[in-house]
Amino acid sequence: MADVTVKQFATVVGIPAERLLTQFEEAGIKVAGAEAMITDQQKRELLAHLRKAHGKQELAAVSGPKKITLRRKTHSEIKMAGGAAGQVKTVSVEVRKKRTYVKRSIVLEEEGKGVQETGLMEKQRVLEEADEARRRTEEEARRAAAEAEARHKAEEEARRAAAEAEARHKAEEEARRAAEEAEARRQAEEEARRKAEQEAQGKAVEAEAPRQVEPAKPPRKAKPPVAPPIETELEATAEPHVRLARPLRIVQGTPETKAKKRVAPEGRGPKPVRAEEGAGQKAAGWRKPKKVKGAKPTPVMPQPRHGFAKPTAPVVREVMLPETISVAELAQKMSVKATEVIKTLMKLGSMVTINQVLDQETAAIVVEEMGHTYKLLRESDLEAELAEAVEGGEAVPRAPVVTIMGHVDHGKTSLLDYIRRTRVAAGEAGGITQHIGAYHVQTPKGTVTFLDTPGHAAFTAMRARGAKATDIVVLVVAADDGVMPQTVEAVQHAKAAGVPIVVAVNKMDKPGADPDRVKSELAAYGIIPEEWGGDALFAYVSAKTGEGVDHLLDQILVQAEILELSAVIDCPARGVVIESRLDRGRGPMSTVLVQKGTLRKGDVLLSGLEYGRVRAMLDEHGALLAEAGPSLPVEILGLSGTTNAGDEIMVVSDERKAREIALFRQGRFREVKLAKQQKATLETVLNQLEEGKVAALNIVLKADVQGSVEALVDALTKLSTEEVRVRIVASGVGGINESDVNLAVASEAILIGFNVRADSTAKKLIEEEGVDLHYYSVIYEVIDDIKQALLGMLKPEFREQIIGLAAVRDVFRSPKYGAIAGCLVVDGVVRRSSPIRVLRDNVVIFEGELESLRRFKDDVTEVRAGVECGIGVRSYNDVKVGDQIEVYERVEVKRAL
Repeated sequence: MADVTVKQFATVVGIPAERLLTQFEEAGIKVAGAEAMITDQQKRELLAHLRKAHGKQELAAVSGPKKITLRRKTHSEIKMAGGAAGQVKTVSVEVRKKRTYVKRSIVLEEEGKGVQETGLMEKQRVLEEADEARRRTEEEARRAAAEAEARHKAEEEARRAAAEAEARHKAEEEARRAAEEAEARRQAEEEARRKAEQEAQGKAVEAEAPRQVEPAKPPRKAKPPVAPPIETELEATAEPHVRLARPLRIVQGTPETKAKKRVAPEGRGPKPVRAEEGAGQKAAGWRKPKKVKGAKPTPVMPQPRHGFAKPTAPVVREVMLPETISVAELAQKMSVKATEVIKTLMKLGSMVTINQVLDQETAAIVVEEMGHTYKLLRESDLEAELAEAVEGGEAVPRAPVVTIMGHVDHGKTSLLDYIRRTRVAAGEAGGITQHIGAYHVQTPKGTVTFLDTPGHAAFTAMRARGAKATDIVVLVVAADDGVMPQTVEAVQHAKAAGVPIVVAVNKMDKPGADPDRVKSELAAYGIIPEEWGGDALFAYVSAKTGEGVDHLLDQILVQAEILELSAVIDCPARGVVIESRLDRGRGPMSTVLVQKGTLRKGDVLLSGLEYGRVRAMLDEHGALLAEAGPSLPVEILGLSGTTNAGDEIMVVSDERKAREIALFRQGRFREVKLAKQQKATLETVLNQLEEGKVAALNIVLKADVQGSVEALVDALTKLSTEEVRVRIVASGVGGINESDVNLAVASEAILIGFNVRADSTAKKLIEEEGVDLHYYSVIYEVIDDIKQALLGMLKPEFREQIIGLAAVRDVFRSPKYGAIAGCLVVDGVVRRSSPIRVLRDNVVIFEGELESLRRFKDDVTEVRAGVECGIGVRSYNDVKVGDQIEVYERVEVKRAL
């Protein structure tokens, strides 16, 4: 036996450790404690001591093994289904376990026994281990048999419960079938009794008819026949748990009784009382209600039934799939829960959320997997359908659309003002046009539609749209000013659109007018007048006096005749949005130029992302119109939102189709916008890190029309530089409201209102939050103010400027200042307060400040050129003859954008 501790040995022997320690002490064996290790030799010595102490030379007897048997019971329940009625059968299971533990004492034999005795003990030990293994195997077999028997009993109990439930279900089925047969017999008997009663009533009427002629002898009142008893459901059903008697209803106004009343006088015929179901009402205490003269019979109310009918087959839907669709929208189109779509996608190996966007192919697979059909919807197909709907019709001549273009303040609006005989230019803010104006003018020479575009540099997009929507461009050039930057830009837009140009040389009444200069400058850009052999028509006019205006109109109409302008009238209208705005009382309003077809009140329109029905049409004077033909500008009401200037507008036959296309375009626009926002590349991350160092001016912009918003956003964004930038947080059409103020507060932005004002709620919030609000009506004022604000945000820039140079002629030593350089100022001026550099062989060897500047023994502040002085350099004593001392100063440079 291996070495063990005293405590372990005491456990094996079966005595306390304290007693074992005492025995070791009595035997003279030194043991440190209960945790001390003891050897086999010490055990033998202890055994010899104990035998000697008790007078035993050999082990008298070896006690047999002691057994400890543990028994354990466990109870559990098994729930089994008990048949079709949904009953659950509970079966109790008891498992009994028994385990036997054997404890044998260790027998130590005396030292010196032979090998034969050791072999016998080993054999005995092997036999005992085999016996223990056999006993353990038998115990496990008994336990497994007990568990198997318990499981068998549970299964038997479950089968018995199932059999009972099945028998009970069969009994209920037989009882229900018997009840149905009894009900059928009862209905047949009821029908036979009703027919017999009708025949009896007819015979009674025939018998009473001749008695009505004899007035002297009134007939005796006949007793009403007693109806035979009717077997009810309660009596017909034998089973007690199937007796379900329905409530009886008394019928008082059937057609048979009404016919009897019309034939027989009151009180002479039988008056039977019928019950639709059941009998024995009088026995139950029922009494017939009294008749009221003129009372109507009570109708029999039908039993209420729910309106839901369980579908007998799965509903297969045809799902229209756009190019992209979210999980929630796809579930709505299939009329299922979004979780079902997510489960299907998970089965297909895709983990998605309810708001995740699926492509068309994935959505088609999901729809097919869920048992529906799909139809692929593409934007090109929708546009093709719209194009087919517009085609057709006969073209007829139409009026020309003329766009007035040119540089700012060259008299475009004044010229149009003279033609229209109105005062448009006087009403413009700052005397400049900031919107596209559309006017329909009746002239003695014919009908012309004029579009007036702004000339300011910020309205490039407006001029481009005007050139695209027009037939002829009238280029207005001031005779005293010549060709300017926006004039050149207008020429480029007209050439890009392929539109002929008619040049109107304005301000011919001014003393400095020089039309030849205008011709020569325009010739450099490819506008050659007819008298010089070109194709451009020139007209010399004065918007102030009206000189040459008739000639200009003649030139315009001649050019229109050459173009042979025509359009189809009998077709759905098509056009272009010139401008759009948001009216406080009437909602979104769009100025539309009809290019093809006839636009009528009530037509369904589609324009870009918006759609709607034409509720009203107004001309440029505000008069209501019922319809508008080609080349006619109108302002329409009824669209769902403010359209983008330049969008195509068309009439759609079905409002549902218009809404479908508009929503489809909105979804595409939203997805593109989100894709731009969520695109995260290394380049964008680096740009964001750099933007963190750049100062930004946040702006919330609101304007009166969409074109002004577009022009302002473009002009303000162009002011951004590498150091400062303009960030348009939000822009829109309409007045300033509370949400705009909250957005400005959250983003620390300034509010700009261009030709719009804040409402009362927004004004109160602006005062409370201290938001910086600016109102403008002229665009260049906005640009100038924002430019000044950006200049204030720029970091100051300093530049070094050399102001003097002194040459070292000699070096003196001073106990107070150290090395003093005797210098001659050769250039500029040396100031004591200015920083200096020490140069040796034209190389800078030190930068610092002057500590002293003297002229003889006097301290001076500056010494000019040609004068000798003594210079002490602070913290530098290595000045040598031949060095140069350079004096400079830092000058702040004015920044510019």
